[in-house]
Amino acid sequence: MPKQQSAGATDTVTDVRARILATASALFYREGTRAVGVDLIVARSGVAKTSLYRHFKTKDDLIEAFLLEEDQSFWQQWDMVAAAHVGAPDQELDAQLQWLGDRVARVGYRGCPQINIAAEYSDESHPARKVAVAHKAELRRRLTVLATAMNLAQPTRFALQLAIIIDGALSSGRALHAEGPAPFLQQTARTLATAARSAASAKT
Repeated sequence: MPKQQSAGATDTVTDVRARILATASALFYREGTRAVGVDLIVARSGVAKTSLYRHFKTKDDLIEAFLLEEDQSFWQQWDMVAAAHVGAPDQELDAQLQWLGDRVARVGYRGCPQINIAAEYSDESHPARKVAVAHKAELRRRLTVLATAMNLAQPTRFALQLAIIIDGALSSGRALHAEGPAPFLQQTARTLATAARSAASAKT
């Protein structure tokens, strides 16, 4: 039977993995994954290369873990906002776009990690690209749910339109939106929603 690890040993293992991932994530986001080698991650994290490969068998595994952590953090924030606006989809959408805009406007923002990864890896089978594609699909799904709750005509179409605009804002950053990313997103969403409601009224 394998020896059981003590609580202290388990904590140490967890700490080492977390330190490697935190270091790699900061470097990946700032420099891009292709520009960052394993040797740099080892040097910056202060761990042995053998320790890195014990937790992450390949660099691709580390890139995937970075993007999965970003994905989890993103949806945790989304869920917190959703929980504060239960039964009020219009207000929830406005609030979701507020924090997304604030995200773009933050100091050190270097684009959407998912979009960045998709641009770096064209291979559909790359594990990190799969995470990025799934993330964007989930965004469209959640926007469709909101649009349906708002009683908008063609909620899937609305979600797709808004998702494209969100991705554009996430990619362009704060510089291209003089009024600020959040107001830009909110105003655009209201325009799309008004058009969808007008289209529905015209058919009745």
